[in-house]
Amino acid sequence: MSKITFNNKQSLFYATLKKNVDQYFSSKEIKKTGNWALYSKTVILIPATILIYVLLLTVSMPAVLAIFLSAVVGALLASIGFNVMHDACHGSYSSKKWMNNLLGHSLNALGGNAFLWKQKHNIIHHTYTNIEGADDDISMTKLLRQSPTQKWSPIHRFQHIYLPFVYSMTIFMWVGFSDYNRYFTKKINNTPLQSMDAGEHIIFWISKVLYMLFYVVIPILCVGWQAWLVGYVTMGIVVSVILAYTFQLAHSVEGPEFDSVGIDDKMIDSEWAIHQVKTTANFAPKNKLVNWFVGGLNYQVEHHLFPRISHIHYPAISHIVERTCKQFNLPYHSFRTVTESIVSHTLTMKKLGQKPVTAI
Repeated sequence: MSKITFNNKQSLFYATLKKNVDQYFSSKEIKKTGNWALYSKTVILIPATILIYVLLLTVSMPAVLAIFLSAVVGALLASIGFNVMHDACHGSYSSKKWMNNLLGHSLNALGGNAFLWKQKHNIIHHTYTNIEGADDDISMTKLLRQSPTQKWSPIHRFQHIYLPFVYSMTIFMWVGFSDYNRYFTKKINNTPLQSMDAGEHIIFWISKVLYMLFYVVIPILCVGWQAWLVGYVTMGIVVSVILAYTFQLAHSVEGPEFDSVGIDDKMIDSEWAIHQVKTTANFAPKNKLVNWFVGGLNYQVEHHLFPRISHIHYPAISHIVERTCKQFNLPYHSFRTVTESIVSHTLTMKKLGQKPVTAI
């Protein structure tokens, strides 16, 4: 991959913003990491998931109820990822490193791998947001054209229609293919993967074996393969759709910009912080239920500017961020509701699916 650098001549914006945010925390005399509001989510979400999992395997119940509870498990797994894993992998769950490392591995329990995800998300996505050829989040599959510079195919004309189906496959592809592909190719998209030490190799394989044991083998032994298949697919579709839409609503909507990597070294016109503001959007910022469930990821602008601040604080600092953006004549993309954001995402994908003028 060609080298990408950012223009640092406009760094006054981030310096001003950081100063204002730091003043907020010092005036409130609070830490930037999580607090009881985050910890309470942990003690609700994880035990609730385990309880329903056990009930599904040990209690005889009507099929409709079992399918419903499987869907609930999918929603809970997504919320654990948003709230617990996400903050922990960013080092913002706790001021204690061991606690962040421990809870970051909750991703392994969901089927992913914390080591790979930190490089894909923390390093690549948060640095090269919406830069095609670098940002893996806009390179999900060739079935989708997620950037104006990506190769167009005739099937893309209909991508806004089959989008939910592709998104419903997210966790199945992630767990069954993507992690293994990154592991063996030692690359994430076009970016070389950092070396894994012996411990990370062991964690990778043990967690993958445990995933098969707890999500496939044990359920089949307890309820039979047919009931397991229905429940597993239901759970997987729910968690997939929630994960995919939540992350795509942050960048692939009307407003945020796109860029691309060529064969030569690339200089981004804006500094890193301004690039984040220009390529990111919030959604449903005033909806407390959405904010609770998605772990503050509806405040993506704040998250991209301050990934090491716990999402618990995003509603409070969002006013500072929006005010500072206006001060420097920068966009502050935000959609009032989830529905409004989904519509914008669908329209964006429809537009990207149209044949470009330069396409042959």
